[in-house]
Amino acid sequence: MLIAAAVCPHPPLLLPEMAGTAAGELDGLRDACFQAARWLLAADSAVLVVVGEGAVTRRYPAESAGNMRPYGLDLTIGPGPAVLPLSLTVGRWLLDRTGGEAAAFQAVTDETGRDECLALGRELAGSAERVGLLVMGDGSACRDEKAPGYFDPAAEGFDASVARALRNADAAALAALDPVRARDLQAAGRAAWQVLAGAASFDGHAATAGADIDHQDRFQAALLADQAPYGVGYFVASWLPALS
Repeated sequence: MLIAAAVCPHPPLLLPEMAGTAAGELDGLRDACFQAARWLLAADSAVLVVVGEGAVTRRYPAESAGNMRPYGLDLTIGPGPAVLPLSLTVGRWLLDRTGGEAAAFQAVTDETGRDECLALGRELAGSAERVGLLVMGDGSACRDEKAPGYFDPAAEGFDASVARALRNADAAALAALDPVRARDLQAAGRAAWQVLAGAASFDGHAATAGADIDHQDRFQAALLADQAPYGVGYFVASWLPALS
């Protein structure tokens, strides 16, 4: 069962080594990611899985590494073969910086449909009694004229709906995100967020595609960052066990 989750973005510039002299521009976002990761680790899950977008939907073993060469620096993160996509590489870096270890890394493509994402999340949540997820995903890339996807007036509203869902631990709202709209806005987090929604819906009994996914009362949520410094939506959130 899912007991805790952290949601973080995965821009290459989150790594100070990648940002160089511009590293300070993302200090606040980086600190928020570290805080969310530390809270996730403090929840003491038995199985911790990093989830993020990749070119193929597949699971990578714990020793897997990633390399930042495609983004301008030959920097390997992790001890094993450099096979992780960007999202999982940045997730691995976050865990390395905060003293955590993942049991596995789960990639999911942006072509993966809602129901498949939810099913994958339920599968992950059902893999152990105490499961934690580090969910890597960016929002829209169309927030202004200098954004990678240029400006789209729909981007701000889309990102606001994601931020609201993360702030409220609203798995149903994440599950309702439109994959086509997310793709149009170049939001590289939609599939991973819907895996989180599926994991949050699993309570040891309801594991089918039609199961209720409204489980806000199970989590104490906090939105630690909601920014778009380069025209891309970046969110940091923490879902921890609700106080009884």
